[in-house]
Amino acid sequence: MTTSELRLQPNNLDASLFNHTPFYCEENVYFLCKKLCSSEIADAQGSDLFVVFISNDNKQIPLWHQKASHRADGVILWDYHVICVQRKKDGGTHLVWDLDSSLPFPCPLATYVSETIRPSFQLFSEFQRHMKDSEGNFTAQPPPYEPIVAEDGSVHNLNEYMEIRAADVLTDLPPELTSAVFGQKHGVVIGEAHLEELFSQIP
Repeated sequence: MTTSELRLQPNNLDASLFNHTPFYCEENVYFLCKKLCSSEIADAQGSDLFVVFISNDNKQIPLWHQKASHRADGVILWDYHVICVQRKKDGGTHLVWDLDSSLPFPCPLATYVSETIRPSFQLFSEFQRHMKDSEGNFTAQPPPYEPIVAEDGSVHNLNEYMEIRAADVLTDLPPELTSAVFGQKHGVVIGEAHLEELFSQIP
């Protein structure tokens, strides 16, 4: 599908049109955001796109409708997961872009939260996944491209974004929160119950 064809079908896309390496969600989202911008589905500068890290203190977060799951309900226990949320400035439905999800692509934010995150669900038995084993060998094949390097030369800073602690979760959303989302290097930590509320406040 060409870039112009992508522009015509932003609400009914085939996820296979986007670069995807299983178990490398943060890199997949990096390339996803770049393609959304270049294809004019998102703002050219990405000002309507937000990269969201989902995790918790124990690095055990259950998510449903995940393609990597071997269960009928698609549930899997990730140590962390990364998605892209697109905030529609025209008052339209905010969208979640998750290349690992079996839900519609993109998926309305409210649907994604209720179907994938399921805030009221109680944690169950573990089947946690990691990128390397105890001897440092990859448990999932790395992407074929060269490692992503940040503008400041950083090669690996994922751990800085993954440090999500319950003590840091905001229990209310003050007016100055929106400026913190843009101004703080690693954004802010919010509970799943406030996810939709946050995106409704961002100008």
